[in-house]
Amino acid sequence: MMGTIYQELRKQIDQYSVGFPKAESGVDLKILKKLYTEEEAALFLDLSMQLEPPDSISSRTNRDLQNTTDMLETMAKNGLIFRKRKDDAVYFAAIPFVIGSYEFQLNRMDKDLAQMVEEYFNESFFDNSKESIQPLRTIPVNRSIDVAQKVAPYADAREIIKSKDKIVIANCICRTQQKLLDNSCEKPLEVCFLFGSHAEYYLENNMARPIDQKEALAILDKCEEAGLVNQPANMINPGGMCNCCGDCCAALRALNRLPNPAERVTNNYWAEVDADLCSGCELCLDRCQMGAIQISDDQISTINTDRCIGCGLCVTTCPEEALSLVEKPEDKQYKPPKNGMELMLKTAEKRGASLIPQSMTKS
Repeated sequence: MMGTIYQELRKQIDQYSVGFPKAESGVDLKILKKLYTEEEAALFLDLSMQLEPPDSISSRTNRDLQNTTDMLETMAKNGLIFRKRKDDAVYFAAIPFVIGSYEFQLNRMDKDLAQMVEEYFNESFFDNSKESIQPLRTIPVNRSIDVAQKVAPYADAREIIKSKDKIVIANCICRTQQKLLDNSCEKPLEVCFLFGSHAEYYLENNMARPIDQKEALAILDKCEEAGLVNQPANMINPGGMCNCCGDCCAALRALNRLPNPAERVTNNYWAEVDADLCSGCELCLDRCQMGAIQISDDQISTINTDRCIGCGLCVTTCPEEALSLVEKPEDKQYKPPKNGMELMLKTAEKRGASLIPQSMTKS
């Protein structure tokens, strides 16, 4: 029974976002057994990604209302499903592994789980994610774009923050996990912004603290100084925004395994070098998270546009102002989905998956 329910759970989670592919070693099922009880796994199989109140869930699945409500609250507290409160009502929905239950393990992540996740990422998850639409998108550092260029508000981290009324800041789950494995870098830890209902979820689960726009912008400046890549959720109105490093971040580590990471990143810019200004100081090499910059025999920086993700970190520290971000050709331009559901639908279509729970398709 135990093996069967967790195998079904893995298949269900694999339908969402970048998936949750099978691992031949069985570490995928070990992760699920650590996170979910059998009862919770069975309940998850009856949930969809559409928010739904407990009475509807209990009625639809022939479960006791009080037991169902209690279990849903526990699962939300443990980062296994999403919970949203509106007025006097509460709603619950299934979530992917990434972005989802992995990020929501801030309070439960221990060395055992960190090790299992690391094994799973390297064995199955990283290679699988290249077939999907990336759940995060890279946007350029504000100061790396020439003021003459018109930047869309959804491609400007500062404008995203200024548009949000409710902001919280949380520790980076990736650096938290890597720290437990003694692999963490020295980059700042408290760097993940959450907005709106996602902010409420993090606050209710004691995973974040509230901040105002002024502090948020100050943290953003520190992230830039530290050489972190700004990555909001891949939609026009993101519910969160990460600041990532190539050492720890799962998304950047997965991209780094690809020969042409620029193909997978939804950013409309890449870096360019003015060879007449470049002094070959090599400061840009340390700032680049993708190994996209090399120094030629003439001691001039060169950009591999197949690897450049357009973050602009190299631009902001170039002492000669030899580096700049320029717009990609029109055929490589990209506009992100409107919201999370549109992103999930497009990702599912690309992967040939379905967002309909398996239990709802059985006759």
